[in-house]
Amino acid sequence: MNLRANRVGEQMKKELSDIIGRKLKDPRVGFVTVTDVEVTGDLQQAKVYLTVLGDEVQKKDTLDGLEKAKGFIRSEVGKRIRLRKTPELIFEIDESIEYGNRIETLIKKIHDTDE
Repeated sequence: MNLRANRVGEQMKKELSDIIGRKLKDPRVGFVTVTDVEVTGDLQQAKVYLTVLGDEVQKKDTLDGLEKAKGFIRSEVGKRIRLRKTPELIFEIDESIEYGNRIETLIKKIHDTDE
């Protein structure tokens, strides 16, 4: 990934955290953490990785709420970051943290049974 896309991604991560955390009033959107933003080299798309506190239903509701508010969120990002064209937003649940926690739990179980 090129340097500019990286910088735009970092800036978007900061702004999206603020917008989703403070500006968004959708009751479906729960406690969300923006973990990463990957912007394509041509700055046309931004994949936004999120972790959501709660179960699968809460995750789905949060994604639905974010999809519904996508236009608002994108225009807010556009106001805050000076780009000719604001990237299209694609929201995804970040499974890597959950995956890491699961591996950690399994390793701990193996370690505990060895003792």
